Amino acid sequence: MAAPFYDYNARDLKPWHLHATYQFYDEKGNPTEQGTYEYWWASPQVNRSTWSRPGATHTDWGTVDGKHAYEETGERLNFFEYKLRSAILSPLPSEAELDPKKGRLDRRIVTMEGSKIPCIMLIPNMSEGTLAQTVPLGIFPTYCFDPRLPVLLFSNSFGTLTTEFGKVVKVQNRFLPKEIVFLEGTRRILSATIDKISGLDPGEAALTPSAGAHLPRQDKVALSAGISTGMLINKVVPVYPEDAKRARTSGRVILQALIGRDGRIHDLQVVSAPLPSLAGSALWAVSRWQYKPYLLNDEPVEVETTINVIFSLSQ
Repeated sequence: MAAPFYDYNARDLKPWHLHATYQFYDEKGNPTEQGTYEYWWASPQVNRSTWSRPGATHTDWGTVDGKHAYEETGERLNFFEYKLRSAILSPLPSEAELDPKKGRLDRRIVTMEGSKIPCIMLIPNMSEGTLAQTVPLGIFPTYCFDPRLPVLLFSNSFGTLTTEFGKVVKVQNRFLPKEIVFLEGTRRILSATIDKISGLDPGEAALTPSAGAHLPRQDKVALSAGISTGMLINKVVPVYPEDAKRARTSGRVILQALIGRDGRIHDLQVVSAPLPSLAGSALWAVSRWQYKPYLLNDEPVEVETTINVIFSLSQ
């Protein structure tokens, strides 16, 4: 029901533009750096995203021939800056992610301030025997909606990361949140406000890549688990869940990961796991890992790889 109202790449859309401001917060919740995000859309192929803040500017273009170009100065973008684009333009799971061969949907009702909020959790297919086990809400990607309309209120994943969507308006018969907040637990990481939404001339000069833009020679490469392990520069060790300890369950959690050009985890999927809690713990830890960017012809490229997380009772 919600998907058509969040499709911002449909051919029936008229060209449009948005401007947003965002604010980072430190470990104590105090505001730090500010930045802006702008998005221009002329067609499913032709679009542009630009992030700008002190010390960093990054622009991505989609061109009429289906290619992509980018230009950046200063340091690379933070993971949550990239995540802001998907939170605005594609906050729901893709059709590929909803493939029954990959996982199942679990509907739950959560009571908040007297209202019954319908939530859907996307649980990946794991090893045999896990399907009958109770999975705590929010360990895997979870989407919670307004009880009266198919409007996304918040999403949650890895048990601690939450994205809140506020002041939802309609733009070309689609829902668009004008306020977005990323939280880890109760701590704010980034907040954003969309302060301008307008029509766009499809011939807008901003949609044409600049003379200094780069055309990536290759969008992504596939690397073995061994090679990607050698690129790891910051590792967060997963916590051994108490239920797995009590059940004396050990084993390997296998994850499929997409490492961005910035060396951060941009997508993470469970391939197999002995227990849902082990999968959740592995997802939470690995999502925070930092890698050395992989260079191909001296240019950073995205990397698809497998990550193995071993849980041993001797830990």
